[in-house]
Amino acid sequence: MLRGRLLPLFHFCHPKSFSSSSSSSSSSSYPEIPTLYSFLQPSIFAIRTTKGPQNPPPSPSPTSLSSPGKTLTPEDTAALESDLLSALRSSRTDDAWKSFKSLASVPRLPRPDAADALVAHLASLRDRHNLKRAFAAAVFLLERRPGTLSIASLEALLRAMDSANTPAPALALVRSMLKNRVFPPFAAWGSFLIRITRRNGCFDAFLRVFEESCRLVLDENVEPMKPDMASCNEVLDGCCRELGSVAAAERVVEIMSTMGMSPDLQSFGSLAFLYASKGLESRIVELDKLMDALGFSDKMIVLKNLISGYVKSGSLESVSSEILRALKERHDKSSYCLDEDTYGEVVKGFTDGGRIKDLASLIIQAQELESSQDSVGIDRSIGFGIVNACVGLNLLDKAHSILDEMNAQGAPVGLGVYSSILKAYCKEQRTAEAAQLVTEISAAGLQLDANSYDALIDASMSAQDFQSAFSLFRDMREARIPDLKTSYLTIMTGLTENNRPELMASFLDTVVDDPRIEIATHDWNSIIHAFCKVGRLEDAQRTYRRMIFLRFEPNNQTYLSLINGYVSGEKCFSVLILWTDIRKKEFVQFDHDLVDAFLYAMVKGGFFDAAMQVVEKAQELKIFIDKWRHKQAFMENHKKLRISKIRRRNFRKLEALIAFKNWAGLNA
Repeated sequence: MLRGRLLPLFHFCHPKSFSSSSSSSSSSSYPEIPTLYSFLQPSIFAIRTTKGPQNPPPSPSPTSLSSPGKTLTPEDTAALESDLLSALRSSRTDDAWKSFKSLASVPRLPRPDAADALVAHLASLRDRHNLKRAFAAAVFLLERRPGTLSIASLEALLRAMDSANTPAPALALVRSMLKNRVFPPFAAWGSFLIRITRRNGCFDAFLRVFEESCRLVLDENVEPMKPDMASCNEVLDGCCRELGSVAAAERVVEIMSTMGMSPDLQSFGSLAFLYASKGLESRIVELDKLMDALGFSDKMIVLKNLISGYVKSGSLESVSSEILRALKERHDKSSYCLDEDTYGEVVKGFTDGGRIKDLASLIIQAQELESSQDSVGIDRSIGFGIVNACVGLNLLDKAHSILDEMNAQGAPVGLGVYSSILKAYCKEQRTAEAAQLVTEISAAGLQLDANSYDALIDASMSAQDFQSAFSLFRDMREARIPDLKTSYLTIMTGLTENNRPELMASFLDTVVDDPRIEIATHDWNSIIHAFCKVGRLEDAQRTYRRMIFLRFEPNNQTYLSLINGYVSGEKCFSVLILWTDIRKKEFVQFDHDLVDAFLYAMVKGGFFDAAMQVVEKAQELKIFIDKWRHKQAFMENHKKLRISKIRRRNFRKLEALIAFKNWAGLNA
């Protein structure tokens, strides 16, 4: 009973009244069939062997494929069919087309499998010339022998027409199918035709075909032609958005009803857009009542469509009202109120009309509502959505204008508004302005979350704006953000990649006492290695001493960086001091690389007593040493060493030299 009272809202008709009107309209569509060849080039059926101007025959009709007066024997027909299939198998398209033309000249058409294979092959090539051939062959076969073509071939041809963006032949093909009572399922052709006609502004022509197919369903029980709910909604949406026709849209709703389909949220959304764009407030009220009666509680889809419709009509006051309504009716406080596309439409509508002040007022009202809603995330606020849409539309100046207007009205600026502008600064690497805005945010008593800080610091480091990164990190610490790890690593990694060890050392000193940052030996190693890499050995040594003072335990990587740096800087005596300092300390885990590095430096510097100490350490730890490398180091640096001179000055050094030469096998 409820359904019966509500149907008049859309002037639903009895099936008979619909089918009779559809029948009369469909009969007028059939005379259009002969014009379907008008898009063909006259030379479509000619096998082109040479280029240049030609005098082609008139455009063909279905019967003009044949050559009157010519007869073929059954043997000739069989041979041509064999040639056609053979040409298709070897992709000789022109030969296949020539065979088809010859077969079309006799009363007996090609075998269905051969004809079907030809159309499928021509459609698969996707070039316009062969697409025209496929179209002409398909219509010819539909006229002469309707059951010849398979649904798969027809669908392939329509898909190719969709790709080629040729709506006229696609419409003509479907009209020919209906005229010749070939009824493939709606799914095989409907979606292609809806898409291509909407794309090319000829949806009204499709609508007539749609109504005829539905008439066949209702009057003749042609069940395969029945569209599903999704297709009907696409047709309805086309009437609402492409045609903007209330009469056409409500006629489609009537058709849906006669086929036993009830409107769903998508249906109501399309109608809401149409009624809002036309300013039909009474229809919108009826729509709302009908949704309540049918039990639709979540109306967010309809609200979004209403907003889009009001934007189109220029009724921006209604846009604001609907957005605030959507905010009030948001059931899940963690969900988004509107989507990005809707926000984009809203922003474009307001900014094109120079209504920045009204946009700022909308955000202010939305913030008041959001303040009473728990757990509304920053990026789910209306302010964020609007300002973010400005950014997405390359209207950052408009976003600033909104911010300025909100300040001018004395209204608090929500974090969502700031956050979106900060996001734009990050994208454009305007890091100094971002850092300044963070200061404003802090002054307003607002606090960014860790993710926002991380994004800003990452952008600053990418732009090599290290001072802004340090400033942001300082603000982050002062804001008592609990998780500093990501931004800390971003800064340290960026400074390492840019070879700025002095900034690394300074930065590490400022944060070393912060319990929220887990500083470890590898952080100090990075600085030491970076200093050594650029030859700043005194700074590396100073960092090493600072590391020890703060009770961070060096490891093998620490020593290897120092040793390699000293050797490269010809400061092997510094390696000797390092060896003397650590050789008896238990926490040092000597391995092959460390022992080998120490030995190479001792040999290169001529400290053979220490060199033998390293050898003894290796023997003690059973570490194998390749003597060849160190023998080469001796030959390169001490080839002219005079033993007699050493004997007079330092007998102990002489003993160490002899011991090393004996160990290395140099006395031989």
